[in-house]
Amino acid sequence: MADIIITVKQIRDEWGSLAPEFIAAIRAGLTSGDNEALRAEAKNLHAADLANLIEALEPDERVGLITGLGRSFDGEALAELDEGVRDQLMEALPADVIASAIKKLDTDDAAYLIEDLPKEEQEEILAKISREDRVALNRALEYPEGTAGRLMQTEFVAVPEFWTIGQTIDYMRSEAELPEDFVEIYVVNPSFHLTGVVPVSRILRNKRDRKISAIMEKEQTVFSVTDEETDIAFKFKQYNLVSAAVVDADKRLVGVLMVDDVVDVIEEEAEEDILHLGGVTSEETVNDSVWRTTKSRFSWRLLNLFTALLASWVISWFDATIHQMVALAVLMPIVASMGGNAGTQTMTVAVRALAMRDLGPFNALKVILRECASGLLSGLIFALLVGGMAFWWFGSDELGLIIGAAMIINFFAAALAGILVPLTLDYWDIDPAIASGVFVTMVTDVVGFFAFLGLAALWLA
Repeated sequence: MADIIITVKQIRDEWGSLAPEFIAAIRAGLTSGDNEALRAEAKNLHAADLANLIEALEPDERVGLITGLGRSFDGEALAELDEGVRDQLMEALPADVIASAIKKLDTDDAAYLIEDLPKEEQEEILAKISREDRVALNRALEYPEGTAGRLMQTEFVAVPEFWTIGQTIDYMRSEAELPEDFVEIYVVNPSFHLTGVVPVSRILRNKRDRKISAIMEKEQTVFSVTDEETDIAFKFKQYNLVSAAVVDADKRLVGVLMVDDVVDVIEEEAEEDILHLGGVTSEETVNDSVWRTTKSRFSWRLLNLFTALLASWVISWFDATIHQMVALAVLMPIVASMGGNAGTQTMTVAVRALAMRDLGPFNALKVILRECASGLLSGLIFALLVGGMAFWWFGSDELGLIIGAAMIINFFAAALAGILVPLTLDYWDIDPAIASGVFVTMVTDVVGFFAFLGLAALWLA
């Protein structure tokens, strides 16, 4: 038996990242202009690995790699790139190279490549591909970004409901224009309206003379071309779908959604939520320039500055109280920090539950009450810990009681804000992932400082 070469071990280190030696070998080939060496190094790379390699190179090296690989370049790698790198390459690559890649891609991946290009550049590229591909791509680009129409593949297998299994098998064997990979066959009437679906495995397990209509499933999950990708991802996960049909406004079958494309959507949504929780735009990647990175983070940092100024303004109300008891200045960060952490924990759980559709009007009150009860219990526990520490540190039972009471108040406020802020933003169709953090932090800072210093001012009055 021939030895099987596992290329992953050759190009990736023990942590799964691209091996520095592999990247160095690619750069050496680029520097020397030895395209044969480049092809040898990049031979048999999976499209996803090739995309990682392109992202690891400098912008001026990326075009050299693609042109150096020539015909051996796998165009699917372009569809695997981060958006920022894709945009840079689409501007730099010749139209012929992009057109050559598009010819090998499914409609959804091809649309992803050129969707952000100026209209004239799109037309230049589309003029270099076949009429059928051009029509399919133009149709896909007409649908709004983030919808089923943009995400679907227009290559699928559809047969009339009166055909037999034998006719269907013969059609699949003889028809050259069928997609390379498919798991279901769609059944349509003469108007091309969807009437059923048949898994390929069921066709293989039945006799040739049976009618397709006798073995098809009439009940199925079907999407409209205008359905949002978040709804699509939810239903694929909820119902364990592998593929699903897409119909137009007249209910005619126009495309199919595959699970590999939906997995990308799920990953993008999860990544977007994580970035938004940190106040970072979803377009930012580690490959971005210094200016683009700074620009993408500026707006939320500016908003955070205003909320920090608000907290500082609250502190300024009690400057006389702080002068009377300097220990207050020492302990203030504890109240704000603990409350901020508690609010962030509650907010993170709430944002995730909203994204997974586990939180809504049907259980909002129950979750709010649970979080408030948890906040009060946590506040009581940490009030005892921090109050005891303050008494031991400064020898003042009054200070221990003040900070303990402030901890209880701030933990309760953190729990309430952590759940109500995401729910309110979601109600007004504002992404809770990107906007919640700043407001929850503002509430915990303001309430924490006001409760701690206000109680101190009353006690010392």
